[in-house]
Amino acid sequence: MNTHKLNLPTGQILVVDDEPDHAEVMAEALQRLGHVCTVVHDFPSATDELEHGRFDLIVTDLVMDTDEDGMKVLGVARQTQDNAVTIMVTAHSDVPTAKAAIKGGAYDFIEKPLDLDSFRTLCEHALSEVLLRGQNDQLYNRLEESFGIEGIIGQSPAMRDLIIKLKQIAPSDIPVLITGESGTGKELIAQAIHQNSPRTRQTFKPVNCAGLSESILESELFGHIRGAFTGAERERKGVFEFADKGTLFLDEIGDMPPAMQAKLLRVLESGEVVRVGSNDAQHVDVRLVSATNHDLAQRVKEGSFREDLYFRVRGVELHLPPLRQRREDIPLLVNHYAANIAGKMKKPMPTIAPDTMAILTEFDWPGNVRQLINTVQQMVIVCDKESLEPRHLPTDIRPVLASTNEIDLKGGMSLEQLEKQAVREALRIHGGNREAAAGMLGIGERTLYRKLKEYGLK
Repeated sequence: MNTHKLNLPTGQILVVDDEPDHAEVMAEALQRLGHVCTVVHDFPSATDELEHGRFDLIVTDLVMDTDEDGMKVLGVARQTQDNAVTIMVTAHSDVPTAKAAIKGGAYDFIEKPLDLDSFRTLCEHALSEVLLRGQNDQLYNRLEESFGIEGIIGQSPAMRDLIIKLKQIAPSDIPVLITGESGTGKELIAQAIHQNSPRTRQTFKPVNCAGLSESILESELFGHIRGAFTGAERERKGVFEFADKGTLFLDEIGDMPPAMQAKLLRVLESGEVVRVGSNDAQHVDVRLVSATNHDLAQRVKEGSFREDLYFRVRGVELHLPPLRQRREDIPLLVNHYAANIAGKMKKPMPTIAPDTMAILTEFDWPGNVRQLINTVQQMVIVCDKESLEPRHLPTDIRPVLASTNEIDLKGGMSLEQLEKQAVREALRIHGGNREAAAGMLGIGERTLYRKLKEYGLK
C-alpha cells in the first residue's frame, strides 16, 4: 500500500515499544502509508524525543520496563506535544488500564496481537484529526496571500493570537498601541492594520518620535507657517494633515518630550491641529497607531508619560513577542527572507543546512527580526555554494558554534537533536521522498540515508 486512505499529508510518528521486532512491524506498517516514523524502545528515549522533536502521533506500548511506562509516555506527550495524539498498545489483561489512559487524554487503544489493517485504520483516523487541523492552522502562515500582511510570518501561538486580534480591530478606527522590543516588526503590524482597514486607499504615514527635539517634532507633527521660526521660509503641512483620512503611525511614542505629549493629547481630543506660528485650526480625520519598546504603564507611574495620553493611545494593545520567545517561527522567517533576498540578487534560492538552521534557531536574536534579516542577507551574499553552511554565518552569530555536536545549546537541545528534527521535517514536507528531502537539507542522498539509520528514522 503506497497511498493514504484519507489523502493526508505525511505525518511524524513516534513508536515506543520495548520489543524491537514488534516496534519495527508497527513502524513498517505506518511507513508504507508514507509517514515518517521514529522508533525508540524505552521511556527515557521516548522522553528525549518528545522534548526535542515534533510529532503528530505517538504509538506507545502500555507496559514496558514497568507497568507505568506507557502512562508516563502519555504524560510527557501531553506536556510537550500540543497538537499530537497518543494511541496505546496493550495486552488484553491491561484493557482497564488502557481505558483509564483514554480518560487521561489518550486518543484510543488497540489490543495485541495487532491486526495490521485495524492498526493502520486507527492510526490514519487519529492522524486525520491532527493533520487536517494542521492544514487549517497553516492558513495563518499564508498571510501575504490570504490577508495581505506582507512580511508578517509566524505559526507560533503568540503570532496566531496577534493576527486574530489584528483582523478584529483593523476595520475600526480604535487607536492601537503596539508594544515590543526593537526590531520585532512593529511598523509592519501598523501597516497591516492600515492595509486591512477602510482607509487602505489613503495615506499611511510613519513618524519616529525618538531623537527629535521638541520644536522639530512639533513642526513635523503639526506643520508650520512661513516665518514661524528661523529657517521657516515656506509653510509646511504636518503629518497629521498629510495623513488626513488615512493612518498616522507614531513610532517610539514613549520617547516623546512631555510638552509634546500635552499638545498631542489636545489634537487627539479635538481632532484639530494648529500649525506652528498660526492661530487657524485645521480639522483632521486620522486613525492613530502608536508603538513603543518601553513599558508605558511603568513610565506613567514614574511620571515621564501622561496617564491621560496613555489611555487615549492605548485603545487596543497588540504585543509583538521577541524572536527568542517564538523560536518555532525562525525557520519560516529564514527561508522566507533567503528566498526573497536571493530573488532580488538574481541568485538561486539556497537551501539551509540542518546544522545552520539549528544554530539560527537557538540564537537569542537581541536585534530580533531586523537582525535576522541582516544576517540572512549577509549569508546569501557570501554564499559560494547551493547551501547556507555554518561557515557563512556572520561573526556576531558564530560564537554559538561548537566544536562538537554533543554540546548543549540554550534551551537544552544539542545540535544533533536539532539536526534530527530538521531531517524529520524535510521528510514530512516532501512526503517521505528522500531525494527531495536531501535536496532541501543541502546534503546528498547517501548522507541522508546514513542519518536515517543513525537517528532511527523510518
